[in-house]
Amino acid sequence: MEKVFGRPETYLDTPLSFCAGCSHGIIQRLVAEVIDEMGLQDETIGVGGIGCSSCRFFDIDAIGGAHGRAPAIATGIKRSHPDKTVFTYQGDGDCTAIGCSEVIHAAARGEKITVVMANNTNFAMTGGQMSPTTLMGQKTTTTPAGRSAEANGMPLKMAEMLALQEGAKYVARVSAANTKEIAKTKKALRKAFEVQKSGEGFSFVEVLSSCPTIWGVSPVEAVKRIEEEVTEVYPLGEIKKPEEVA
Repeated sequence: MEKVFGRPETYLDTPLSFCAGCSHGIIQRLVAEVIDEMGLQDETIGVGGIGCSSCRFFDIDAIGGAHGRAPAIATGIKRSHPDKTVFTYQGDGDCTAIGCSEVIHAAARGEKITVVMANNTNFAMTGGQMSPTTLMGQKTTTTPAGRSAEANGMPLKMAEMLALQEGAKYVARVSAANTKEIAKTKKALRKAFEVQKSGEGFSFVEVLSSCPTIWGVSPVEAVKRIEEEVTEVYPLGEIKKPEEVA
């Protein structure tokens, strides 16, 4: 029997530790598929963030960064090894809270790295606390009555912020909610890596992802929440792109 579908070479053949319905496995598989298809496995270096997001399931050279510092570490690696393909894999808490200045300044400097951010609107691994991307009214362990503008401010739109930086050449927000959006996510990830390989500058892909365990819903309900609630606050699309990868 002909094998028509299998595990990407860049993704380790090991049981995942993610909760049922979590989007991390989907997003990471897409990253691995892109690396395989572009023939980059032997030259790619990943930097994982703190939390559920990490690079421990990729069959590549990888390092775990201190909380929020993945873009700074990736910058050092890329400058030391400019021939390598360097990316970070981070959650919204890691990337938009303690790591906010790191990613913004990496974009402003035009560092030739790729940042992949899974946005599930909370600090999942540490107990479900509010993150900068938590939606208005969303209940978390630190906002039990729901996020309010007066007490907590408004949700932070990292993709739009990064797109304003001249050094950022490709910025996209995509989703892991359904097969149609997952296909778009893979295309965005490939474009981000292509921008890096062409030496143009910084690239960023935000992926709206589900967290059924912390959200307190079923995996099916989590998908509906992304489609009906999260995308209302965080519109999907390519926010910034160079002509040659349009």
